[in-house]
Amino acid sequence: MFPEYRELISKLKTVDAHFARLFNQHNALDQRIKNIEDGVEPANSVAVEKLKKEKLRVKDELYQLLRKASA
Repeated sequence: MFPEYRELISKLKTVDAHFARLFNQHNALDQRIKNIEDGVEPANSVAVEKLKKEKLRVKDELYQLLRKASA
């Protein structure tokens, strides 16, 4: 996710608790979606879509924080 911001992500994860929390939330959502798609965790398509929308919302917020921090 955002390879052009790799160094900034590493820095923000250590100095910005909100960013670190969002980053971990995004990774947890990603893993949960993968588990559902792989059949490890049961869920219906509505639940998967809801998770994907939440993941996208978190990713958008992370991107805004990265852009702000890089300015």
